[in-house]
Amino acid sequence: MCGRFTVNCSPVDVGSLFGVSETLHPAATSFNVAPGQEVPVVWDDGAGRKLDRFKWGLIPSWAKDPAIGNRLINARAETVAEKPAFRQAFLKRRCLILADGFYEWKTEGGRKAPYRVTIEGQPVFAFAGLWEAWTPEGGETVKTCAIVTTEANDFMRAIHARMPVILAPVDYAVWLDPKNRDAAALLALLKPYPSERMRASAVSTRVNSPRNNDPACILPLSD
Repeated sequence: MCGRFTVNCSPVDVGSLFGVSETLHPAATSFNVAPGQEVPVVWDDGAGRKLDRFKWGLIPSWAKDPAIGNRLINARAETVAEKPAFRQAFLKRRCLILADGFYEWKTEGGRKAPYRVTIEGQPVFAFAGLWEAWTPEGGETVKTCAIVTTEANDFMRAIHARMPVILAPVDYAVWLDPKNRDAAALLALLKPYPSERMRASAVSTRVNSPRNNDPACILPLSD
């Protein structure tokens, strides 16, 4: 799964790596992004790629209670094309969720120890994301999103059984294309990231609480 991550994106990185043509909301730095918060996304409405911020925790358009979003922060790649909460977004509303690292907890000696995982050589990368627009009765529309997850690769398996889908830059266009309804081609992108490019370091248990959001969260623990 993916339940916490970090983001620190410069405008130059976002523009050059993701081909953004319009910034609706700039990406804000966070050292401890948690569900329910706004996260930086890139999406395409057919008129160009936009940098925006969506609430993390997908609320399907048909939902009566927005609290369902609290349970829909992740979408499993194995069932994303069939599960009612995600299947329409999978076909029609896909996005990139920007990050420069993510946290996962490993059970060590009877306790869960947090690790921060990064990608070597990539100052910012993208999770495969889904998004929806939900409008409460008499209220304003809110855009929400979920991160697609898959089985862990060899590197991540030592920490956790699952991991977020991290897309290669060459696949961004296929994933973002709103006219692309080829489920088989889209599902083929939802695979574990290559192990050899991933790095992990143990970090402080400060990250266990989303109230803690400062550079100390990402500092590797000393040996």
